[in-house]
Amino acid sequence: MSSDPRIIKDSFALLAPNADKAVAYFCGRLFAEHPGLRALFPPAMDAQREQLLRALTRIVWSLDAPDSLTEYLGALGRDHRKLGFRPEHYAAAGTALIATLRRFAGDGWSPRVEAAWTGAFSAAAATMVDAAEAAAAHAPPWWVGEVVGHERRVHDVAVLTVRPDQPLEFAAGQYVTVQTARWPRVWRRYSVANAPRPDGTLCLHVRAVPAGWVSGALVRHTKVGDTLMLGPALGAMTLDPDSGSDLLLVAGGTGLAPLKALLEQATTAAPGRRVHLVWGARTARDLYDLDELRSLEAARAGLRVTPVVAEDPGFDGMRGTVPEALERIDDPPGPDTDVYVCGPTAMVARTVRVLRDLGVPSERVRHDAAGLDAAAAALAPAVPVGVTPP
Repeated sequence: MSSDPRIIKDSFALLAPNADKAVAYFCGRLFAEHPGLRALFPPAMDAQREQLLRALTRIVWSLDAPDSLTEYLGALGRDHRKLGFRPEHYAAAGTALIATLRRFAGDGWSPRVEAAWTGAFSAAAATMVDAAEAAAAHAPPWWVGEVVGHERRVHDVAVLTVRPDQPLEFAAGQYVTVQTARWPRVWRRYSVANAPRPDGTLCLHVRAVPAGWVSGALVRHTKVGDTLMLGPALGAMTLDPDSGSDLLLVAGGTGLAPLKALLEQATTAAPGRRVHLVWGARTARDLYDLDELRSLEAARAGLRVTPVVAEDPGFDGMRGTVPEALERIDDPPGPDTDVYVCGPTAMVARTVRVLRDLGVPSERVRHDAAGLDAAAAALAPAVPVGVTPP
């Protein structure tokens, strides 16, 4: 995208002290110059501003990995279709971005820097537009999904089964974005907790978080027969089809969802493959899916499930945090183990560091980079090569 990615990275770093202000300025400028775009977004823009900063940061970090960047930009372009984005909208965003960078980069801005950013954004926009146009030939911008199952496992966690109105292609380990009728234009991402099924249904694990508009609606107010809007499947935390190595899946909370899909795929495609799931929760009561996991463990040779509880002294099992548990399990991962990690950001970052200390090569560790934020960035030395920083 740029003959010298360092120019873009260095100038982008100048925004760090005022990142929140810069993103707010970008949105304000974009909507002031193109008022019609405001209708594509929800009234409250906090989450969208955070997502924008995260996406831009990831793009800048990925400039030295063109294949990975092209894949990510293509996914963004396909996903933006659900918002109603058109090619001219990217041009408007590019103009607002350059104006924002010029304002906040200070003395670090120059004609050479502007030319680099202009060229890079034009190339990125072209990739997103091309991906969107290609997707339009075979897939809708969104799907309507009927809720055919809703189980309230604990007070703040529900397991939903959703049947899309048209085939929605996805791979085990990916996620979809969800919109409810209660909150138009507000989309939230949820990992699919199953491998693809003949009936096309998707299982979602949802925890209602404080002030969570969509999560609260899905857990407390959604019932069988309701409909949801679903975006296209995204995410690259999928199994390596060429690997038959032992598999370690490390989950925290509802981070279990994509890893459950991976274990389902792995143990179905290669019965007997050694798969160890380590799943952490705060209390035993929070192990909302343990009964089903135990049933899978009994039915599938090679599958082992180890629950870990952090704050329940009466729990008859392994206690502590998930990263601590990895140092105590009797079959620790080796250099040939494929490892997938999903959960709260801080847990993922600490787990990655423990895996490094245990000698697991960086290329063997996978997690969904989109789930990382500033907290993980603070642990950047622990993020292995091959896992895109935030």
